[in-house]
Amino acid sequence: MIVQEIRDRLEKHSNPEERRTRIHWETQCQEMPNLHGVPSPIVRKLSSEFFQKVKKQSKQEILQLCDDLLESDCSEERTIAFDWAFRLRKTYEESDFWLLETWLMKYVHGWGACDDLCTHALGAFIYQFPEFIQKTREWTRSKNRWVRRASAVSLIYSARRKKHLKAVLETADALLTDQDVMVQKGYGWMLKEASNNYPKEVFIYVMKNKKEMPRTALRYAIEKLSPELRREAMKRE
Repeated sequence: MIVQEIRDRLEKHSNPEERRTRIHWETQCQEMPNLHGVPSPIVRKLSSEFFQKVKKQSKQEILQLCDDLLESDCSEERTIAFDWAFRLRKTYEESDFWLLETWLMKYVHGWGACDDLCTHALGAFIYQFPEFIQKTREWTRSKNRWVRRASAVSLIYSARRKKHLKAVLETADALLTDQDVMVQKGYGWMLKEASNNYPKEVFIYVMKNKKEMPRTALRYAIEKLSPELRREAMKRE
């Protein structure tokens, strides 16, 4: 009943112009999205409102509701499901990895969904259970561009908290020459976030690998470095 209530409220806030805008934006780098056409701030507000109604249920019951929302493959419902999973982060257990990985493989079809899941729920899980980093490293070899992007983006949560620099650099190594621009942007973003806390290490990494690193990834990686370091990194051989 709660899932249907959420869908009814989303439909009530549906905006044809928002839907057209989102379709135009999202189809540039993913499959045709399924969506209600609700602005993101309203979706986030509804997510918070409905979570208050379910938060006293068990974790497994809430995750089942998330699964029910995800089954629609609708963008706004997926946002709510991923948000609820992140709100449960203090209750994570090692066994939760397999559900989060299943969601990645089954329900992520674009950069928005990838980043939403990986910088929040999946990222928080990896931060708490770093022994699973080796498992995410396997994603770098996936044929699915969003899974490869996820291998990098899932480390952003840790990078922002001064954790797992070694894993960040090793993941960048694994994706260094990836030809997909969305993967390049993903691991470049990961390096950029790491540079906020480790500017020297990221600069050294970039200078060591700039001959092989695609320019897109390079530009993302050095964005937060000082102007002097950025100029040095962008110099062509």
